[in-house]
Order: sequence, then structure tokens, then C-alpha cells
Amino acid sequence: MKRIVTGMALLLAATGLAQAAGDPGGGQALFMQPGKCMLCHKVGPGAVNGIGPVLNGVVGRMAGTYAGYMYSDANKNSGIVWTEAVLTKYLAGPAAFVPGTKMTFPGFTGPTADADIANVIAYLQTFKADGTPAQ
Repeated sequence: MKRIVTGMALLLAATGLAQAAGDPGGGQALFMQPGKCMLCHKVGPGAVNGIGPVLNGVVGRMAGTYAGYMYSDANKNSGIVWTEAVLTKYLAGPAAFVPGTKMTFPGFTGPTADADIANVIAYLQTFKADGTPAQ
């Protein structure tokens, strides 16, 4: 049975159907909390850059490349692709992960940090690059 489950997980990942292990609804609630993501970032149809870049389609995108946003040199030159694994590390401490980033958010901390990060990533994965729902 373990081989079947592992095989299915690999198949879903290879076909792009795998989602973050978190809860998108919980991620949406965190994203919209005062002092969290929505303060600087926008998602969805019609989202525009603000203090931070639009996060539509961020999972899989090369860091520092969203059109029209003025990124720090540290971010533009990082060579990072925002995978789930990379975002997990970044959201735990952005300034430590990308020294010189303009992102002032200190990171998710505390006993629920891992779940919070997984939930936010799962929520971000619900948006295609154009802001429409990902299926």
C-alpha cells in the first residue's frame, strides 16, 4: 500500500496536480490578517503591485520577476525559484533567507509556524498567474 501511495504522490507532483499540504482556507485567513501578507501583497483578478509584488502564480515563479515591481537587488539576483520548499524556508525568516530583501515581515514563528506557512502556500496555489482560480 505504501508503494501505491508514494507512486500516486509522485504522479500528482509530476503532472502538476499536487497541492501544498496546508489548508487553503486557513491560509486565506492568515493572508488577510492585519500585519500579515495582505498588508503588502495582493492576489486575485485585478491584483496590482503595492508595497510588495502581486503573488498570483508565485509558486514556480523565478524570484524578482513580477512585471512592474521594483525588487531589491538581493531578490532579483538570488536565482531563487519559489517552490513550496523554498517558500517554506523563506516564510520562516525572509531577511535571513535572502539577506538584503526589502521584505520587512519577520516570518511566521511560534508553535503553529509550520502549519501557518503550509496554509499560506496552499492558499497562494489557488491562484494562476493571471489571478484566476487554479484547478
